[in-house]
Amino acid sequence: MKETEAVDMSRLTVKTGNKTSYDIVYKTSFEALTAEVGELYPDKPAICVITDSNVDPLYSEEVIKKLEPVSKSVIKYVIPAGEENKNLDEIRKVYAYLIDNKMDRKTVLVALGGGVIGDMTGFIAATFLRGVDFIQIPTTLLAQADSSIGGKTGVDFDGYKNMVGAFKMPSLVYTNLSTLSSLSGKQFCSGFAEVMKSALLKDEKFYTWLIDNSYEIRDRDVDVLAEMVYRCDDIKRYIVEKDPFEKKERALLNLGHTLGHAIEKYYDFKFLHGECVSLGCVAAAFISWKKEFLSKEEFYEIRDMFVLFGLPISMDLADIPRIIELTKNDKKMDSGHVKFILLKKIGKAFINEEVTDEEMSAALDELNFAEGD
Repeated sequence: MKETEAVDMSRLTVKTGNKTSYDIVYKTSFEALTAEVGELYPDKPAICVITDSNVDPLYSEEVIKKLEPVSKSVIKYVIPAGEENKNLDEIRKVYAYLIDNKMDRKTVLVALGGGVIGDMTGFIAATFLRGVDFIQIPTTLLAQADSSIGGKTGVDFDGYKNMVGAFKMPSLVYTNLSTLSSLSGKQFCSGFAEVMKSALLKDEKFYTWLIDNSYEIRDRDVDVLAEMVYRCDDIKRYIVEKDPFEKKERALLNLGHTLGHAIEKYYDFKFLHGECVSLGCVAAAFISWKKEFLSKEEFYEIRDMFVLFGLPISMDLADIPRIIELTKNDKKMDSGHVKFILLKKIGKAFINEEVTDEEMSAALDELNFAEGD
């Protein structure tokens, strides 16, 4: 990865093949959106903005105004907000809307919102008419720092997270950092779980930087947030370019997600994704300590960092055997083995397929009682 001190942090290019790439641009408004889209699509395609009922009243009108000069037409589809709507029934409704409005293979979809909208819009783009282009406009910290980059798309199926999906790279990611000011404290903290995950798995210096800038991050200092999001994206860019279709190293990005997804499913998505990733990362760090990769001091430091940013490190996990059972239905299973991501040290993650049910049970027990330590 690049030393960010020496680079321009207003743009990051992600290579997706020998001759293909897309840019992530970092702005503090939507002013440059017209020029960015116009340069990509000089022939002025029809555009459909897909958003949700929370984001729609905040940003849709402004985004549509910026897109109108560089499009043949702009239409909008609003999905009800919430993970519970990330399913094939809602996808079917969007397909019908696109067909009714005579959208063709030159149509460009625009995902305006958080991770749910990005995943759904990307999946629609991958499958509608066998594939159309799409642009990501992430409005949450979780989406800006993680889910809008890398081309993973999907929907939940019968409550199993992202069980149906496709790889579909965006043609542009337009990150307006000012949208982070509209997030609730809970949503902002949820996104920070993915920030911590990025530092823990690949960049110890970034982890230290997060500690040093914790007050500014919590105060949402825009300059600090800009560097933080850029550095997260650069970590993900580095991994995705090496392994775009998750054959090996890209699986490292699942740190905290094996048990995190199982907890999310167990509670029927009652808790935010980042809250469950926080618990999953603490559990992974605990197992790493018990397997003597991390020291006890490192485990407790990692655990307490999540507390610093308002994330949970404990929960009432009444049915631990059921949560472990749910890990067996996760899409990260490989030939009957759970691909667990552990830490050799802060900033160095690795794939381990030898984590036992007993070790997961011990980690979940730790989450049950962590507040009492």
